[in-house]
Amino acid sequence: MSHRAGLLVPLLAAAGIALPAVAQEVTLKVHHFWAPTAMPPSTILAPWCDKIAKDSNNRMKCQIYPAMQLGGAPPQLIQQAMDGVADIVWTLPGYTAGRFPMMEVFELPFMSQSAEATSQAAWEYYTQYGYKEFPGIKALAVNVHDNGYVHTVAKQVKVMADFKGLKMRAPTRQTNKLLGALGATPVAMPLPALGEALSKGVVDGYMLPWEVIPSIKAHEFTKFESETDPKSRALYTAVFILAMNQAKYDSLPPDLKQVIDANSGAALSKAMGTQWDASAPPGRKAAADRGNTFYVIPASELDNWQKATANLPDEWIKDVGAKGQDGKMLLQSAKDMIKKYETAK
Repeated sequence: MSHRAGLLVPLLAAAGIALPAVAQEVTLKVHHFWAPTAMPPSTILAPWCDKIAKDSNNRMKCQIYPAMQLGGAPPQLIQQAMDGVADIVWTLPGYTAGRFPMMEVFELPFMSQSAEATSQAAWEYYTQYGYKEFPGIKALAVNVHDNGYVHTVAKQVKVMADFKGLKMRAPTRQTNKLLGALGATPVAMPLPALGEALSKGVVDGYMLPWEVIPSIKAHEFTKFESETDPKSRALYTAVFILAMNQAKYDSLPPDLKQVIDANSGAALSKAMGTQWDASAPPGRKAAADRGNTFYVIPASELDNWQKATANLPDEWIKDVGAKGQDGKMLLQSAKDMIKKYETAK
């Protein structure tokens, strides 16, 4: 560049004449705990990353780190997003027991019947109330998984008394409380630890939705599958959040922010729930093909389970009330939102 040309650039800029901008390229570090072949990362997260790459003309891409490849343990994922260790994480807030109690409302017993409807409700609830628990986070989606069932190694669970003496793995604080109320000994652990715990006899079974079981081959360790009456609400579900570091989002140019915004929120949350519902039959088939024994717990027996766990919503109301929240109102709002989206289907 000549000396005169070199002087021209700052002169043009000073005069307010627009110069061609160098298109900013962004690589987002995306961290999660699943194996890359599991349903959520393979059928939801990878296509989402492809979509934002396409919509940004490949100026914004994901670098996905599955199975905790950026380090740490699954309960640390949400903090990694807050701190910017990862730009985006997909995790369960409930892995960090008691830290995000407002979102636990959807993990109470007998709340959900459809992952699609409850995921929509969870997103709406988050935008109205739950966001207060997540400083430094821009939520891209909030969802729940399909109905959770009981899976055991050596004894079929048919009635509540069958839980007595069983050590059962559960993912979240509310699910641990559920198991305790039903008579089992709850054992809290993140999903990646379950296979080894089953193989070593650390636990006698677990509560999980069908979707995730084949990815960790958990159906190969258990023989008995206890499902619930399909007309009844699920024993439990768990809440997930696709969370982006707020500062990272704020640093994006306006057009890339628009790409993120157009591919997140209510529509993405619904799509995640829909995919979780659709994933249940293939997950169930893996256990059926192995010859595992199935049993459907009738509604009459589930009535006993509901009575045994009836105090858990009251405990939750008291818990969030101690943090200055109107738990009774929040619980009713969550139930109303679920029913609204169930009716709209």
